[in-house]
Amino acid sequence: MIKNVHTRDLGVPAGPFVERIQELWPPAWGKQEFDRPLGVGADGGHGPIRYHCTEFVPGESITFAFSDGDGTHTLSASGTVLRHELIGDFSLGKRLRWALIIRWMHDACLEDLFDACERAAGRVPAAPARWSPWVRLVRRSLGVSPHQPQLI
Repeated sequence: MIKNVHTRDLGVPAGPFVERIQELWPPAWGKQEFDRPLGVGADGGHGPIRYHCTEFVPGESITFAFSDGDGTHTLSASGTVLRHELIGDFSLGKRLRWALIIRWMHDACLEDLFDACERAAGRVPAAPARWSPWVRLVRRSLGVSPHQPQLI
């Protein structure tokens, strides 16, 4: 079982940011697109990562199930805190890919998303996300830009 959690205190009510996930999605990680407006039943994802929306409570939370059925990820709000939780019951092969590659990419993507949310909330992130050398190397090996966009 894999559980990965990211949180960020935005300093403002976090609820409105749940439904702004597509608008604030960091473009360096592939456009987040769905086959219909965001809500239960929407199928889509970003880049090669595919999922579908299984639960959506505007202003509170949105949950996606991975298309391969191995897990879920949820973006939720509580007060001023935005939280993302990934839970997966992956096969041994997928757990190895998670440990070596996917976790690092996922963490960098989520921190970029939370930076975008914090900027949209009117704050400059105290410690803006920085991609590790490993993330840059993996991105380069996948043929995508190894350079993190510079944002103010």
